[in-house]
Amino acid sequence: MRSVLTLFALASLSLSACAKPAASSEAAAPQAQQAPVTAALKSAEPAAGSADARAVEAIKKINPQLVVDRVGPAPMPGFREVIVAGTTAYVSDDGKYLLQGSVFDMTKKADLSEASMNTFRKALLATAPQAERIVFAPANPKYTVSVFTDYECGYCRKLHSDIAAYNKAGIAVEYLAFPRMGMASEDATVMANIWCSADRKKALTDAKNGKLPPNSRCTSPVAKHYAMGQRAGLKGTPMIIAANGAAAPGYLSPSDLLQWLNAVSK
Repeated sequence: MRSVLTLFALASLSLSACAKPAASSEAAAPQAQQAPVTAALKSAEPAAGSADARAVEAIKKINPQLVVDRVGPAPMPGFREVIVAGTTAYVSDDGKYLLQGSVFDMTKKADLSEASMNTFRKALLATAPQAERIVFAPANPKYTVSVFTDYECGYCRKLHSDIAAYNKAGIAVEYLAFPRMGMASEDATVMANIWCSADRKKALTDAKNGKLPPNSRCTSPVAKHYAMGQRAGLKGTPMIIAANGAAAPGYLSPSDLLQWLNAVSK
């Protein structure tokens, strides 16, 4: 049980555990209002007394603050599959046992746990319309990826410095905000100012090059995107997600990303 407690305790923690100090009240005063996080995909609410409800109750016994995003039948009989804190687990129908790890279909040679996460991520990303993303796209993209980004992370900057090459490869990049130092940090203030800028594409590009935007006011989706990233299983930025919900194994160069998209989109 100790390892289970550790997994879900750590998974449920915000990356703000290593956050910078919050911006001063003077700097934070003009910060954008945040769009409601509840606008994202609703958490699971199973019927009382059901196997789904027992699974949720079992997870809550580990950590009452954990939110179960999805609960339903598992690929193997006698268990429920739950998605919680960006990971997949399996709880016996009576709520007594919990399994961690991936479930593989030996016949299809498929990771069923990852397939479930992909389906969940796809639905989750659908709650962020294009209007609240910062989009860099070619005229007729072959692929579109959603990218959780922070303005100052090294690989986020590397990815953005090659944005023209991604577009030339036929890949549209749609950015979502993920201030990796947490919502109480200066990072979050800067990200909100970027999303509130009149020219968001220029503001993001400038910020990644060290020129930060002025304070702005608007209803910002940054908090919503941050919560979405956590629920999607984000381990670090940039997190690249294909249209079908598959998550790339970290930063990929334009040629490597195209190769990966060709593989996961079959």
